[in-house]
Amino acid sequence: MHFPAELLSQCWFLCGPTACGKTALSLSLANRLNAEIVALDSMTLYRGMNIGTAKPSIQERSQVPHHLIDVLDPHEECSLADYLALAERACLEIVQRGSQPLFVGGTGLYLRSVLRGVFAGPAANWGLRRELEARVEREGPLALHAELQRVDPHTANRLHPNDVRRVIRALEIFRTTGQPMSSQLEQGPRPASERTPHVYWLSPERDWLYQRINQRVIQMFDQGLVSEVRRLIQLPRPPGQTARQGLGYKEVIEWLESSPSDATAIPSPELIDLIQTRTRQFAKRQHTWFRNLEESIPIPITGAESVSELTERIASRGA
Repeated sequence: MHFPAELLSQCWFLCGPTACGKTALSLSLANRLNAEIVALDSMTLYRGMNIGTAKPSIQERSQVPHHLIDVLDPHEECSLADYLALAERACLEIVQRGSQPLFVGGTGLYLRSVLRGVFAGPAANWGLRRELEARVEREGPLALHAELQRVDPHTANRLHPNDVRRVIRALEIFRTTGQPMSSQLEQGPRPASERTPHVYWLSPERDWLYQRINQRVIQMFDQGLVSEVRRLIQLPRPPGQTARQGLGYKEVIEWLESSPSDATAIPSPELIDLIQTRTRQFAKRQHTWFRNLEESIPIPITGAESVSELTERIASRGA
């Protein structure tokens, strides 16, 4: 499944690791380009997951039209193919209005899928899935992840052991086709004539970024992250496998479930530190994604640049 080349040529991309300042810059760049923003993020798709995803505020979204935010309930799942279809539809509507689509986010797998296409894979084998799910119940997620490590180490290194849904899908593909999912996903770049030249990613200095990440996590707790997560798990249909794995949400859910009777519990420093550590690790993986994607152009930042300066730097490169 591929994004239409003609449509892709009209798209811009602003990517980068978490907490590097994409939101403020995206609003400025969208105004400069006469663009509408398409979220390139696997978690802002979900309604009610606002604080932990650092989702653009209602006020920010009122300044520039945003798409693919709050389109799913937390119990729903969204495959790569699903995201690609939603993104294509949004971009077609944006272009028809005479604007440009500006993808903004940090999900490297989504970025590569839009730029290069996505391998749909074989149809679901529900019997096999139930068998693997039962094994998780008996042996735990690490056993399943260890099997994936043996047959498809590249995919196993990319997936967290607790990302059970994707681990099961990778094993399903291997058992069904006899080939590792990684070998089928690794599609090269499109021919130069079919690419967009406007793929930019913010490459911040590490110490500056890590300080911002640590501050952001503290802010999220101050803004009510625990209350937000508590509301989510009390929904008639609580978060599904994907939403539960969201960075910050997973850790808070586990913390709440470990002390369900203590509704007034205050997050421990250890919980905050854990989320800060995992967020820094996530940012490092994001950096690797963008650096290794040859279509993407790094925009080094120190943290001292103004939004207007970065807007001009990117817009002038695309002129």
